[in-house]
Amino acid sequence: MKPLFITLEGIDGSGKTTQAKLLAKALGRTGTEVVTLREPGGTAISERIRKLLLDPANKGMAPECELLLYEASRAQLVREVIEPALERGAVVVCDRFFDSTFAYQHGGRGLDAQLVKASNDLGSCGMVPTCTVVLDIDPQVSFARATKGGADRMEAEGLAFQQRIREAYLQLASSDARRVHIIDANGTPEEVYDRLVGALAELLPAPMFTEES
Repeated sequence: MKPLFITLEGIDGSGKTTQAKLLAKALGRTGTEVVTLREPGGTAISERIRKLLLDPANKGMAPECELLLYEASRAQLVREVIEPALERGAVVVCDRFFDSTFAYQHGGRGLDAQLVKASNDLGSCGMVPTCTVVLDIDPQVSFARATKGGADRMEAEGLAFQQRIREAYLQLASSDARRVHIIDANGTPEEVYDRLVGALAELLPAPMFTEES
């Protein structure tokens, strides 16, 4: 396989982490090197930034500070992990990337769209995913799922915040339909996985549906 950078997106509780694991497992069984990552995080520095961003004690964090911390974490991840992985021919599967920043900091926080996009250009070091899949689900369903065991600083913003984020994701998909694909995240993990593989069919070795994974 040629190097691929696949990102999974969606509101909190949409099932991204589960789907990233299923996809990475199936790709690994083809003999491909797969690097699985999450944002923010994935490096020692980025994980420290993650703790700052998600700690409920930091509820007074300004939206601009939040934006810049996400971009700092991303830049470290790109330079330290993503670029080297792609250069050696690996497939990178990342749970969130710069589309999350657009959805959360523009859609959720209300920061200017062009400001967020310019910040994303810097934070991503020019790296653009090969393909992005957004797992779309009713915010009420996902919010209940995400906060079942407690809420981090972002989840604590509430349901209306998640609804604005979902609208921003839909906006992204309509403006960049070649790269960003929306799939229905309702149903069992296996049903959602089959939809995910369908959205990535042109990029992946086939077949990679649930009965093969």
